[in-house]
Amino acid sequence: MADFYYTALGDGWYEPTLRAQGAWRPDEQHMSPVSGLLVHCLLRHEPRAELQLARVTFEILGVMRALPTHIVVETIRPGRSIELTRATAVIDGRAAVQASAWFLADRDTEDMAHFDSRELPHAHGEPEDLYNKWDGGFIRSLQVVSEPGKQPGRGWSWLRTDTTLVDGEPVHPTAALLMLADTANGVAPLLPPREWTFPNIDLTIHLLRQPTGEWLGLDVTNNIGPTGVGITSAVLHDVHGPFGRSEQILTVDRAG
Repeated sequence: MADFYYTALGDGWYEPTLRAQGAWRPDEQHMSPVSGLLVHCLLRHEPRAELQLARVTFEILGVMRALPTHIVVETIRPGRSIELTRATAVIDGRAAVQASAWFLADRDTEDMAHFDSRELPHAHGEPEDLYNKWDGGFIRSLQVVSEPGKQPGRGWSWLRTDTTLVDGEPVHPTAALLMLADTANGVAPLLPPREWTFPNIDLTIHLLRQPTGEWLGLDVTNNIGPTGVGITSAVLHDVHGPFGRSEQILTVDRAG
């Protein structure tokens, strides 16, 4: 396999490699690299040092086929201290994923900083091979360590990858790390994925600060309702501690 998820083709076009292959279907892209690519393009669009990424929401509009992907970025609500930007992944002439991102002013609130969350032992745990549960090239690209004795639906994992997000363009460290957030739905599933399907149709990430490093820690809780809807929630950690949260809504059904 290639050592990158996408090749930059120019003019906002990107070619996915087998590393970007999805877990539910072999002919689709995994949402994780797609979300990383969208953040990559959002951060490259008219960057301003005085603004920071505070929230990004991804709406999955359909199957993300493993075809050349065109990313279109536009500023929806410009402002000096608050700005809204949108990026759309267009595949085979159809909008497949749309991401909206709020950028807020970067101000000094260090003396008031607080995040109510349990600590995770950084990158220490039991090595876990997610490919035992999930298929696809993206899953194969991950290095994972998890909470000893992690139970279905609740537990923590640390993830990293040696695979570069984009070949041919410099990648912001925030994009490279946030790319891994979509895996929250798969690291502590409540249901066995070979017996049930529970793809997420969205992903929202809220950030209290900009993350650093190569390891992403996910402290995950999964819940499933009585009528085919589930929610995956995670507190996001880097080497310095918690920095944000993610939420995913799931459509739950029996496999086959």
